[in-house]
Amino acid sequence: MNFKSTRDNSNIVTPSMAILQGLAADGGLFVPVSFPKLQKNLDSLGKMSYQELAYEIMSAYLDDFSSDDLWACINGAYDEKFDDPGMAPVVKVGEVDHMELFHGSTIAFKDMALSILPYLMKTSAVMNKSDKDIVILTATSGDTGKAAMAGFADVPGTSIIVFYPKNGVSSIQERQMVTQKGENTHVVAIEGNFDSAQTKVKELFNDIDLRKEMDDRGFQFSSANSMNIGRLLPQVVYYAWAYLREVERGKVAYGEAINFCVPTGNFGDILAGYYAKMMGVPIGKLICASNDNKVLYDFFETGTYDRNREFVLTISPSMDILISSNFERMLYHAASNNTEELLKLMRSLETSGTYTVTPEVMVNFKDYAAEYATEEETMDQIRKVFEKTGYCMDPHTAVASRSYEKYVEKTGDRAPCVIVSTASPYKFPEAVLKALGRLPEDITDDALINQLNAVSKVAIPKAIHDLKDAPVRHDLVIPVAGMKDTVRKIILS
Repeated sequence: MNFKSTRDNSNIVTPSMAILQGLAADGGLFVPVSFPKLQKNLDSLGKMSYQELAYEIMSAYLDDFSSDDLWACINGAYDEKFDDPGMAPVVKVGEVDHMELFHGSTIAFKDMALSILPYLMKTSAVMNKSDKDIVILTATSGDTGKAAMAGFADVPGTSIIVFYPKNGVSSIQERQMVTQKGENTHVVAIEGNFDSAQTKVKELFNDIDLRKEMDDRGFQFSSANSMNIGRLLPQVVYYAWAYLREVERGKVAYGEAINFCVPTGNFGDILAGYYAKMMGVPIGKLICASNDNKVLYDFFETGTYDRNREFVLTISPSMDILISSNFERMLYHAASNNTEELLKLMRSLETSGTYTVTPEVMVNFKDYAAEYATEEETMDQIRKVFEKTGYCMDPHTAVASRSYEKYVEKTGDRAPCVIVSTASPYKFPEAVLKALGRLPEDITDDALINQLNAVSKVAIPKAIHDLKDAPVRHDLVIPVAGMKDTVRKIILS
């Protein structure tokens, strides 16, 4: 098993090197040369713990890792940091089940992958005899930054710099980041949106002079967001896990397909579902749920990707994205691994902000469907589901919940479906309480958290308790144009 760049089929590296590099030197993203198949039948997989299933799936991709090394990564990541022994419990919410991915240390789905990425990366560095310190450079739309820093904090031989959009994340998300401990962690707010930060981070990865300067000083860049294949592969596991739980619950028999509805921004989470399907997990449709920044919905409807539109700040900020970086991987697969076609489309996106795929390429997106929920629909869904079932959802999950309803109304497809629930409502207490009509007069974080606890009856997570008296350690705010100088100052000065 090797990995190749989406922008150069001859740029082929080992799994460990793909993880270590994060982003290919040619600007592409690493994808598997071919998709491995599940080596055990579904009945056997259904008897496994989450950790055993993670080993079964990830070992198929990471075949240059020894069994001992991979098990060490899995056991180090998936331990008591998670407050549910099932890691990703599947729960009944009315007529549809939800897979909860927020039981980790930062109460968001990013924990499922970013708990293990530091272990994978350090192991990869040893395997490749790298003597350079690793500098994790990442942009976040709210959750990746905190989860990545929690994973890499005080890990020897690493530093992490996180850029996030000032006023573009919830107050709880921001507090989680700016109070992060660790001498090797650095958080920087930018005057711009997530797309601006992500585009600049990719530019820095591809800045030859900066990379040489870093190399000469004993550093190398890597990524912690879903551009890194080491972030994406652990996410494949929970799609298989959810399917097996649906069989266990009697929703389907082994071999019968289920759908997943996924709140989608950067396209990494839903792409992991596609990888699970390509491995042999019986998945029907992957329903891509968007908020008002519905660039992906419009693509699936028209075949045209067009980022030339207003950037909307919503109550589901992790989805406030117009340039979905992981979509390049899916586009490459859909174009039958044609790098020439992929490069043409990427150039068009960079120069004109848009591209249109051919009907021959579009047919290869048949595994997907798409819907979206407006801000008003999202708020209404939080209230409606809570009043009907007593289940309290965060705004991202509500986008998926309402999008799923619209999908069924449009298609009549009533196959069993799992809503991918990506964050705890405690990440977004103001939005949730406003939707429920229970916003307190005192809109401080503490008041909001206490009110949400009283209304929802959901226990306050430890991650939220830990914020109460945590001092602010990071307060730098810069223009996007200052990101390169900031990186140089942090790492090289």
